[in-house]
Amino acid sequence: MRNSILVRSIAAVSGIVMLASVAACGDNIASNTDSSASTDTKTTETVSGNFSGAGASSQQAAVEAWIAGFQGTNPDAKVAYNPSGSGAGVSTFLTGATAWAGSDAVLSDDEVEQSKSVCASGNAFDIPVYVSPIAVVFNLNGISGKGKTLNMDADTIAKIFDGKITKWNDDAIKQQNPKVDLPDLDITVVHRSDKSGTTKNFLSYVKDAAGDAWGYELGENWPNEVGQGAKGTSGVISTVQQADGTIGYADASQAGELGTVAVKVGDNYVPFSAEAAAKVVDASPLDESATGDNRVVVKLDHNTTEAGAYPIVLVSYDIACPAYKDANTAKFVKSWLTYVVSDEGQQTAASAAGSAPLSDTMRQKILKSIDAIETK
Repeated sequence: MRNSILVRSIAAVSGIVMLASVAACGDNIASNTDSSASTDTKTTETVSGNFSGAGASSQQAAVEAWIAGFQGTNPDAKVAYNPSGSGAGVSTFLTGATAWAGSDAVLSDDEVEQSKSVCASGNAFDIPVYVSPIAVVFNLNGISGKGKTLNMDADTIAKIFDGKITKWNDDAIKQQNPKVDLPDLDITVVHRSDKSGTTKNFLSYVKDAAGDAWGYELGENWPNEVGQGAKGTSGVISTVQQADGTIGYADASQAGELGTVAVKVGDNYVPFSAEAAAKVVDASPLDESATGDNRVVVKLDHNTTEAGAYPIVLVSYDIACPAYKDANTAKFVKSWLTYVVSDEGQQTAASAAGSAPLSDTMRQKILKSIDAIETK
């Protein structure tokens, strides 16, 4: 298992190739979008004022690093971010209380429609800003630990989180880990208690890859009564850390000293890494069903057999308006998002959170959407 230092070091390398093939698969950007978007991700005019965002807790480490970097060149801008969860962040944005939202789930059709009342004109759009593996984390005395893994296929993961596999020494787990002395211990599932895009991304993999083993509808809320809930990424990690026999899911940047699952892809088991996350995103098209001006949405291929690809991946988005009722807010959002997706911003996130930087090709697609924000 690659440790967090290795994850961060390969993140910069993976960014060179990341999402290149996605660009060839079409996009969600309306045909009337200005194709002459600037390739310069540096801003020349500084921003001042107080601005806030809210949403995905998965982005928290990256956002904290982005705020420090942004305020380094915009000292008169005070930026705050509440990692309240994707659902709460989008809801807050749709009241007009925040300048932008972070979300691990893309906007629904209803949310796009609701945004008309918040934006000065047009509808809100979502752009990818943060790509990271979702780790299946576990705490098992004598077996778990930083860099230590257990092998599991999608069927096994689905049955654990549906309460159909309840013991750590169940044959399904033993057969995939023949060299591990697994205990006769109850499995305690830990899941998000709040509306969460991380939940939706995790269960999207389970639903796509496990087939009939997972029969629930996909959404941002946990769908069954198995296990116990915890709020936010930090809540899940803290709860898993507190007891022997626990298992949960969280942004991989927060895995810390916990053991993690190496997921079966083809005939091999792949541990998480930024490089492995980049491979599955590379192999995925953009989602043509995400209609609306300026939207850039990735449709992840959870059934990929690409060698070395890790299929449980989080593509986290920032949500913004193409026009704001307050001109200074528009100026900030345009400058902020430009910095976030810049090479500097993406490398900053990679160092802080072990995420996989956006490729130059994908950056140019995203910049077309950012450049569409009206600042006058």
